[in-house]
Amino acid sequence: MRVLITGGYGFFGSWIVRDLAAAKHSTTILDLRQDNDRLTCILPADLVEAVKFQQGNVTDSDSIIRAIRDNGITHVIHLAGLQVPTCRANPVLGAQVNVLGTLAVFEAYKACRDQVQRVVYASSAAVFGPPGDYPAGKIHDEVRLSPSTHYGFYKICNEGNAKVYFLEHGLTSIGLRPWTVYGVGRDVGMTSEPTKAMKCMALGRPYHISYGGKQDLQFVADVARIFVRSLEAPFQGAKAYNLRGDIVDMAQLHQVFSEVEPQAARLITFGEKQIPIAFDLSDDSLQTELGPFPGTPLVEGVRRTIKKFKKLESEGRLDKRDLD
Repeated sequence: MRVLITGGYGFFGSWIVRDLAAAKHSTTILDLRQDNDRLTCILPADLVEAVKFQQGNVTDSDSIIRAIRDNGITHVIHLAGLQVPTCRANPVLGAQVNVLGTLAVFEAYKACRDQVQRVVYASSAAVFGPPGDYPAGKIHDEVRLSPSTHYGFYKICNEGNAKVYFLEHGLTSIGLRPWTVYGVGRDVGMTSEPTKAMKCMALGRPYHISYGGKQDLQFVADVARIFVRSLEAPFQGAKAYNLRGDIVDMAQLHQVFSEVEPQAARLITFGEKQIPIAFDLSDDSLQTELGPFPGTPLVEGVRRTIKKFKKLESEGRLDKRDLD
């Protein structure tokens, strides 16, 4: 495959690039500027150098078309977007990047349908409303969506537009709905706080997670694997799939932290407020139609993340700007 990734220098993108490089697929990143900071924390130098960069704005379909044509792209992963806090502070900008940017990607896909086989894009569990909006038990992909943020509604809009592009133009796409994804490189967004807590544990620093309640913790290596598999699994249509990891409340997460790093018992604290997003999401459809996808146990994912943070710190390469 020859894969174009929008927003590929971000958290998800860096881990996806790692998997694509390991499988010997060609990767081109479309972004406003080149920024290898996360890539260099995750990939060896030779693989970082093999990643191509093409400057472009995700809201400009012409620049996406050029990137596709110039690099012989066969598959697209669309990750570029603004997170919840930015969308809350500037809803117009959020819509321009998250909604118009996704439309630009699909317009480029339509223009290059002779070449591009599929788009896989990042949706979000934020399309769901608060837990109380749903009956007890696992919540499947096709239920009423009732988000409480602009970000969540932007993602619903993207999922709907993806379906229209299939209905009207036969363009196949897969949307993926992660919840709290943690791991090295996660430094922005509402649910980045558990990863920031792990970084502080590696540094022996205190950290307060501002929220509480239950959430679904998903290790980034598992999520990246699902994105890559979604590029190549037999599929035709347009569908958005839930992802599922380990559902824990904050006290249970704190216990895992303390098991991996005993000093976490005194260093890490947390709040009480539940994030208003349903957490008990079923991934049965994903596992059946595209999988299976075995997951990394939470304690192992936390252990691997903290170990990597410690290694980066010992090498003088740990970025702490997100903790300031």
